[in-house]
Amino acid sequence: MAHYTAHYLSPLGDITMATDGTSLVGLWLDGQKYFADVLLDKDHEERTELPIFDETRRWLDIYFSGQVPDFTLPIKLITSDFRKRVCQILLEIPYGKTTTYGEIARRIASERGQSMSAQAVGGAVGHNPISIIIPCHRVIGADGSLTGYGGGIDKKIRLLQLEGVIK
Repeated sequence: MAHYTAHYLSPLGDITMATDGTSLVGLWLDGQKYFADVLLDKDHEERTELPIFDETRRWLDIYFSGQVPDFTLPIKLITSDFRKRVCQILLEIPYGKTTTYGEIARRIASERGQSMSAQAVGGAVGHNPISIIIPCHRVIGADGSLTGYGGGIDKKIRLLQLEGVIK
């Protein structure tokens, strides 16, 4: 399947977006850990004028203006079922709120009826293919520390400041 990419200049720096033509499949801060890892095939091309990219730019413009976007984008997760479940939980974290890796692990453990480690959740969060829109920046350590972020802790801090979580 062909994928298309385009770019967005954000207050955090350049962002690369990827689509299958109808759904967003990736959004990465340029240079972040696991950058474009869902585009393992080389079958993608730059195509800036697609409706999904227009909608993604509009969503990001609203978000970076300090407002909560009032619509959701069509997304398609190209990953394992476990990582998809973690991403679904991330999407439920409200703007301006945080949760912990441990809380997500407890929720999944309860759903599955088996133990789940916060570290496993951390690995899945770290591989989030659609940064910002799937708000992995809202996950913090059990002690409130701002642990890990594929785009860098400095960008996590700026996102949480934008949302009013931290000063």
